[in-house]
Amino acid sequence: MKNLLAMRVAREEDAPALVRLINAAFEVERPIFGADRIDRDSVLAYLRKGKFLIAEDADGLAGCVYGELRGESGYVGLLSVDLARQGTGLGRKLMEAVEDFFREQGCKKVELRVVSARTPLPAFYRHLGYRETGTEALPAEVKPKVPCHFQYMTKTIR
Repeated sequence: MKNLLAMRVAREEDAPALVRLINAAFEVERPIFGADRIDRDSVLAYLRKGKFLIAEDADGLAGCVYGELRGESGYVGLLSVDLARQGTGLGRKLMEAVEDFFREQGCKKVELRVVSARTPLPAFYRHLGYRETGTEALPAEVKPKVPCHFQYMTKTIR
């Protein structure tokens, strides 16, 4: 029998599990930035500004996505899926859940950004209805090991 997947809003006590999940999912960025993607203090800071939606089942935390209200827009970040569950459609389900949250809050669009060196990501988000809207240099304090920049994408929601 398959484990039933439940979605809920993360709580402060979920921070250690979120750190492990996000850093494992973002391990592909280690050659670009040479460090973990996030730490406990950063997760707690995100929880003060927005929400993590998490998907879990009997085996534990399966995935998460961060959502932050920014006026009539929603900002999405840190989409992370447990390595063993990647390729199962869970990332798409998490994106649908966060978009539904933004719709309920009256948002008209959803925005996100990806690091240009993560070349498969724009195609994944285009498949979900997002379109490129611009680029921006990384902050000066970020020193990537390969040339890259932020690529912004937006989706209109109803």
